[in-house]
This record gives sequence, structure tokens and C-alpha cells, in this order.
Amino acid sequence: MADIRTYNVVILGIGFLLIFTAFTTCGNIEQTVVKSLNSTNFTGSGYHSLGIIYGVFSFCNVLAPTIVAIIGPQFTMFLSGVLYSGYIAVFIIPSTWSFYFTSVVIGIGAAMLWTAQGHFLVENSDASTINRNTGLFWALLQCSMLFGNLYVYFDWKGKTEISDRDRKIMFIALLVISALGTLSFLALRKVCQQEEVFSEEEGQSLLSARLKYKQRATSAVTEAKTEFKTILEIFKTKTILLLSFCMAYSGLELSFYSGVYGTCIGATAQFGDAAKSLIGISGIVLGIGEIVGGGLFGLVLKNNRFRRTSVVFLGMVVHFVAFYLIFLNIPDDAPVVFQTSSQHKPYLVPSVSIALLCSFLLGLGDSCFNTQLYSILGRAFAEQSAPAFAIFKFIQSVFAAVAFFYSGYVLLTWQLLVMVIMGFTGTLCFFMVERMQNLSADTQEY
Repeated sequence: MADIRTYNVVILGIGFLLIFTAFTTCGNIEQTVVKSLNSTNFTGSGYHSLGIIYGVFSFCNVLAPTIVAIIGPQFTMFLSGVLYSGYIAVFIIPSTWSFYFTSVVIGIGAAMLWTAQGHFLVENSDASTINRNTGLFWALLQCSMLFGNLYVYFDWKGKTEISDRDRKIMFIALLVISALGTLSFLALRKVCQQEEVFSEEEGQSLLSARLKYKQRATSAVTEAKTEFKTILEIFKTKTILLLSFCMAYSGLELSFYSGVYGTCIGATAQFGDAAKSLIGISGIVLGIGEIVGGGLFGLVLKNNRFRRTSVVFLGMVVHFVAFYLIFLNIPDDAPVVFQTSSQHKPYLVPSVSIALLCSFLLGLGDSCFNTQLYSILGRAFAEQSAPAFAIFKFIQSVFAAVAFFYSGYVLLTWQLLVMVIMGFTGTLCFFMVERMQNLSADTQEY
């Protein structure tokens, strides 16, 4: 039994590694690819597409648990993988309607995929293995930021324009990778559970099987209603209201590092022929920052040598340093320029080293905020963790969607200023919540 569960966790991680190697790479280069399209019939925006994805994802999180409970996590993940692959396939022969349609569809698929992943991971873990399995899964997932971006670097090296042939080869390769990840879900094996075993009479009757699915659907709907009520109750608490500023900031910086910053690097004319290939290197360095941050802060919290507030404060400082260097190093019109290269000149002569340092700092700072948000939510809502995390993903995704929609119209300086204001406010609110939690713990001791 233990061997089967470990096997399932490894296959699950490999499946997500492959799918998100394709999708993360796609998101990183999407706006650059869209701007390079020679077709006058295509009027889509990569920013708008990513905004739609995160917007739909945020609202579909409410319905996803019901779907997973009815059709099961394995089939849900397979179906979601097909939707992810469909979105990537659109870039091979792009059209505006299919581009935006699949953006909506993949938003639904993302909600189902992550809900099913959490369900399946818990199903294949127990109290003694949940930490190991979670660590194993996230280690595999984080590697998805490395491989696809490495391919972008080598394939686009020395190219100032992305031809139709280059685009098709790139996205056919990403489609194959995503398809392999989707097919890997079929290799998952069921863990025998008593509740899934039919009685002898039920096994003889198709009607009883249908009744069982009907009961499962009814139960899932009832649980969804109960959880929705719990979400509304938790949302009104002072803790969530304060943390919502930090959650909102995590959404803004998520959109910036995952879609906007790579586009800015690719649009910086001063980087010359290396600009497009640097998008790939930037994604790799950013991923390294995420991995280093996740591992480092996991050890820090284990040893209890630093408080959560120290890690969040470090994240704020790291991000603010990155924002200031980006402000000096990247042209102001880089995120909004409709040509393939920027026209404005930055304050400094653009430096590749500074640009990649900022990528690392963005990844490192993101891991600071996300790890500590998960940590404080797990402490403050130990008995209601699922609804609390659902609120986190909802707020984060809504603000990521909003940021993607304005990213194509607002100059870089103003985007950075919005993040600085929200980052400072979110950090301050996080400090207040941590103080509330410590006071509450001290009161309980007496």
C-alpha cells in the first residue's frame, strides 16, 4: 500500500512537471509571441488571455470540489490536462476567437486540476507521509520553470524576430510535453478504500451503481453549500480582512513575474539580438529563486530561529530592491509597446546581469510571501484550512487577473508603484495579524 501511494505521488509530480513546463513557458513568452504574429486578422492580447485565465480560475474554485467529488480526482486531472494542451495548441495556428475561448476553458480546467491534485495528494498520504509527499510534489513542480525556459533560450538565441516557423516548432514541442503530462495521469493507480467497495447486491445491479453516483453528487453539492457558507463566515473575520491586502499583493506580483517581466526583457531594444533568448534565462533564474526561497525558509521555520514577520519583511525588501533596479534598468514603455522593441531609454544602460538579478529577487521574494501566507493561514485556521486557502487563491487570482488586464496599457513605472504601495500595506497588515496570533496564544496559556 505504501509503495503504491509513493508511486502515485511521484507520477502526480511528473505529470504536473510536464504540464506546467509547457504552460509556464507559454505564459512567460505569450505576449512576446502575440506581438510577433504576422497575421493582421489576429487581434488578441497575451495579457488579456492570462487575465481571463486567472479571473475564471478564481470563481470556478467554488464549483471545482463538487466536480472532483462526482467524477473522481484522476479523471478530473486527465480532463484538465486535455484543456491545458488545447490552450497551448491554439498558438500553432492562432485565431482570436479560439485564443480567448481556450483562455476561459483553461481557467475552468485550472480550478479542477488544483482541487483534484490536493484531493489526490491527501488520499495518497497519511499523517506520517504528508510532509514528505507535499515536499516531493512541490520539488518536481518547481522544476517546471527550468526546462521549458532553457529550451526558449537555446531556440531563440540570436533572433530579433519570432517567425511563424519558430513559433510553430516551439508550441508543437510544448504541446507534446503537455500531452505526455496528461497521459501520465492514466498511469495513476487506485488506492483500495473500503468506502469504494460495493456490497454484493450493489455489484449485481446497475441501478445501485447509478444510485451510488447520485448519492455522491448530492453529498458533494451539500458539502459545497456548507463550505461556501464557511467561506463567507471566515471572509468577515478581522484576520482575513487584514491578510487580504497581502494576498492581493501576491496576486499583483504573480502577474508581474509570470507574464509581464519576461515580456519587458524581450522588448528591451538595448539587449539587441539576445533580448528574446533572455526571456528563457530570466524564467530559469526566477525559478531558481523560488526553489532557493522555498527550501531556505522551510529550514528557517523548522529551526524557529526567525519569525514569519522576519521572512515577510525580507520578502518586501527583496522585492523593493528588485523593483528599483527594474525601474532603472528597463525602458518605461517595455510592457505596453506594440512593436517588438521598446522606444524609450531607461535611466541606466540596460544590463543583462541586473535584469537576471532582478529575476532571481522576484522569485526569492515571491517564495517569502507565499510560504508565510500558507503558514499563518494554517495556524490561524487550523480547523478550517480548506476554506481559508480557497479565499487566499480567490483573492490572489482576482488581483492577478486585474493586473494582467491593465499591464498592456500602464507604463512600467506606475505598475511598479502600485506594487510598492500594495506590498508595503500588505506587509504591515501581515505584521498586525502575526501580533494578534501571538497575543491570542499568550492568552490561552494563562
